[in-house]
Amino acid sequence: MAARLKPPFRADHVGSLLRPANLHDARAKSARGEIDAAALRKVEDAAIRDVVALQEDIGLQGISDGEFRRTWWHFDFLSGFDGFELGAPLDKGTFQGSDEQPPRAMITAKLARSQPVMVDHFTYLNGLTEHTAKFTVPGPSMAHFRAGREGISEAAYPDLAEFWADLTAAYRAELGDLAANGCRYLQLDDISYAYLCDDDIRANLKSRGDDADELALTYAQALNDAIRDLPDDVTTAMHMCRGNFQSTWAAQGGYEPVAERVFNTVSIDALFMEYDSERAGGFAPLRFVPDDKIVVLGLVTTKTAPLETKDTLKRRIDEAARYIDLDRLCLSPQCGFSSTHHGNKITEADEIAKLRLIVEVAAEVWG
Repeated sequence: MAARLKPPFRADHVGSLLRPANLHDARAKSARGEIDAAALRKVEDAAIRDVVALQEDIGLQGISDGEFRRTWWHFDFLSGFDGFELGAPLDKGTFQGSDEQPPRAMITAKLARSQPVMVDHFTYLNGLTEHTAKFTVPGPSMAHFRAGREGISEAAYPDLAEFWADLTAAYRAELGDLAANGCRYLQLDDISYAYLCDDDIRANLKSRGDDADELALTYAQALNDAIRDLPDDVTTAMHMCRGNFQSTWAAQGGYEPVAERVFNTVSIDALFMEYDSERAGGFAPLRFVPDDKIVVLGLVTTKTAPLETKDTLKRRIDEAARYIDLDRLCLSPQCGFSSTHHGNKITEADEIAKLRLIVEVAAEVWG
């Protein structure tokens, strides 16, 4: 069976990578006002050059910048829009086993994209590699999911339809500029769909006045609106997981509650699906994936150090292939290694070993 020559690749990864110690140090100095933005960016540039070379050495074809310029995988992007602010963490749907909890999105005024948000991040990455530069952004649902109506100013948006219209317009402007600057592999991290499979989270949403099944369709339509103007030669992927913050998690439950309606509604090319633990359920929901979509199986965990065995990964790929043709499957970690600047509780050596394992297994399974 042939290797894939376009994204997603047989051996792929979600995007974020562990930050090196000198980048952590520079970020801390910047926060204390000891170095300026230009000095921090110089350290970021060098770290990104190194991590691009590392990915190429490992044998990956889709190359990210490790999200090295970001503090949070989602908020740095959303903060580039006018009208967006960070609010206090929620006490519900929090990460298991962590004393620290992420903030939440707050919409305090009309949303707009008055200037490029991360186009310069992509152009720097793209200039470093002859491989396919992969860029990641949060899905639009991340501006709504955690806080819901409470997090959106009623003065700015008495009608939520206007909120979604402005948000997706801002996305189209940014994604259009990314494409115009050469981005041909774009991943939207829209993790809310997996959260909507968790019974406790569904109950919490109901208590605040939201219906999980209706939200799934609202979020899917928002994603479609965000990407609708992209050129046909841009590969779009959607990543789903159940939380990834300093090796902790926030949700559990198989994909069954959202699989049929979401997989057949979103107009994307590939689904990156977390499948590293029992929390993700079985492979049966893959039967709902339409024929025009590729599934990237996230079978390798980024949360803990022990290395999976090749035999285990091959067996699980075979199990998935009972529900979707093997030629429409790829392999990746279940999430990023460092969704936030903190990073998961593993070492860079662990990260490299896991990525090399994915490349080796993909070559043995698909050629």
